[in-house]
Amino acid sequence: MAIVKKILLVDKDEDCGILMKELLINENFKFLIANTLTEGMLLLEKENPEFVFLDNILPDGLGWEKTEYILHNYPKTQLNLLSELNVPKTSAVTFRILEKPLTSNEFLSCLNNCNMKIE
Repeated sequence: MAIVKKILLVDKDEDCGILMKELLINENFKFLIANTLTEGMLLLEKENPEFVFLDNILPDGLGWEKTEYILHNYPKTQLNLLSELNVPKTSAVTFRILEKPLTSNEFLSCLNNCNMKIE
């Protein structure tokens, strides 16, 4: 039996979560969606996902302010920061910054770069 990998999307845009989840419908993933920072941090603690896609502007705070906390407390989690506005460039190797709207190819590339081949 294959190990189920977990993906947590923290994004105020509910449609984005639905689309990403549909993209992986036939893959071996548990897709978790949170629409607020509070809900996302609770799911992170409870589920300890392999991948986190974290939007910056959320109804209850700035997601990117949790970057250091996530990197320190969940070192095995691949963190992907999302933003629509003023996306900074970085040479960080511990996380990625992705510009929204995120294409399906960009999303799958994040998963494939961790030796998880998705078609």
